[in-house]
Amino acid sequence: MLSSVWNTAWLFFWGFALVAYLFTLFAVVGDLFRDRELGGLVKAIWFVFMFFLPFVTVLVYVVFRGRGMAERQQHTLKAAQAAMDNHIREVVHSSPADEIAKSKALFDAGAITQAEYDNLKAHALARVV
Repeated sequence: MLSSVWNTAWLFFWGFALVAYLFTLFAVVGDLFRDRELGGLVKAIWFVFMFFLPFVTVLVYVVFRGRGMAERQQHTLKAAQAAMDNHIREVVHSSPADEIAKSKALFDAGAITQAEYDNLKAHALARVV
């Protein structure tokens, strides 16, 4: 009974270790593709070593290039956040006058009724207050 509990505990431990290693391995591979400072030959050498000595190579990569790895990831996240913020500003940010002008153009084109135009105009003006 006690033996099966310890076997189960070891199974969970090694399963966790495998998943953690795979996450680290994929992070290292992604970082190698993201790194613009390394040349193609150096990247190929890292990949060859990862193929023949995977655990040692990943450990060495994280120890010696971990800081740069974190900086590249942070730079990528900041660029993505800035792009998202710019997109949101472009799409969402419109003044009430712009909304009323768009509504008026729709009304003039016959796409909306007078009641819908009045409703859109009231909604745009309510945002000002």
